Amino acid sequence: MKITFTSRLKEFRARHDLTQEQLANKVRVRRETIGHIENNRYNPSLILAYKLARALNSTIEELFLFEEDKT
Repeated sequence: MKITFTSRLKEFRARHDLTQEQLANKVRVRRETIGHIENNRYNPSLILAYKLARALNSTIEELFLFEEDKT
């Protein structure tokens, strides 16, 4: 079973009119980390995912999509 991970971070960040730098400062990571997550090059830890969701008034499930490939 393969699991696909997709981030909606950029979409939610835009809704809150935040730059990558502003969001990074809120959750205490580097701006590059936000960029990597937005471009699906980095999967955040559970703790970081939680902090991002809280900062964007969202849930982890809304912010990050997981799909199972059952082939």
